[in-house]
Amino acid sequence: MSETTTSLEAGGGVGGLTVDRLAGLLRAAEAIVIPIGAVVVSAAIFSLFLLALGKSPVTFFDLLWRGGYGSAFSWQNTLVRTAPLIFTALCVAVPARLGLVIIGGEGALVLGGFAAAVVALPLLGHAPPWVVMPAMFLAAMLAGSVWIAIVGALRHHRGVNETIASLLMFYIAVAILNFFVEGALRSPVDPNKPSTTPIGPTNMVGEIPGLGVHWGLAFGVVLAILCHVLMTRTTFGFAARVAGGNVRAARAQGLPVGRLIVISCALAGASAGIAGYFEVAAILGKANASLAAGYGFTGILVSFLARHNPLAIPPVAVLFGGLAAAGGLIQRRMGLPDATVQVLQGLIFVVILISETLYGRFAIFDREAKR
Repeated sequence: MSETTTSLEAGGGVGGLTVDRLAGLLRAAEAIVIPIGAVVVSAAIFSLFLLALGKSPVTFFDLLWRGGYGSAFSWQNTLVRTAPLIFTALCVAVPARLGLVIIGGEGALVLGGFAAAVVALPLLGHAPPWVVMPAMFLAAMLAGSVWIAIVGALRHHRGVNETIASLLMFYIAVAILNFFVEGALRSPVDPNKPSTTPIGPTNMVGEIPGLGVHWGLAFGVVLAILCHVLMTRTTFGFAARVAGGNVRAARAQGLPVGRLIVISCALAGASAGIAGYFEVAAILGKANASLAAGYGFTGILVSFLARHNPLAIPPVAVLFGGLAAAGGLIQRRMGLPDATVQVLQGLIFVVILISETLYGRFAIFDREAKR
């Protein structure tokens, strides 16, 4: 046996690259190549769908590029839509480390935005912005946190499926919003669309200089980094991964599985609640039905495409933010419904789920094959 082969079998390497390091790089490459391939396959299938409608796929993807990334204005629209997607994707990614599938981030967003607007009402005209804005932020974060933590508690104490529970909680959150916005908290300022009293321009979140995008985007990127550190560099993250891998083994080691579930769901809900805060304080200026814009459901797709990796969520969110930003241009130029982009998103989601079966099936990515 050659010296190089012996070194590899002993865990050594060639040119300073150990087998363990090589295996890690190959796993990282697999996590990138397969999702990209799934997106390409989705685009190819969607092209057949367009041809069946008598539309040009080349024109569609050209307009998609121009509407999402082709100009400074397009990038601005894309990044505005990217910010809430980062928060709602983190709402899915954090519990996923424990094997939980939370799809009700939209409900936490809606309730968080509503809570932010309600807390601001008694403070308007009586408190400065440096009091109003933190109060709104904390209220949104707390509302979203409690809302999804309820899902975690139901899962742990009563065995209720978290996927169904979180989805049903979304409908309850929307009902709560509509009940108050169309009733006791409806503002007479806007008779056409039921809304709460506007928070005023002085309490709105400003824009990042030079980008024309509110500070929620920067906050979302920082939060994604913090979530990555939490889940990979702390004892909580290690315990969460152990519990997600094998609940019985985690309980045998004395890990508080129930507490981990509730805390992770609370952190997830807080992230979605923050998205609601920025929607109110940076975009809408008030709470109304526009809070339920579908960011929570698109965030599910973002998280799955990023394989629940917080660091991969921001760039994937930019991709889907561009898809949403280009919908209007595609509708005007090609005569297609605005929901056409949603068809593409749904197709990507299905192909991504199918592609999960491909992990570990390619020898080039397999550690033992490389040994």
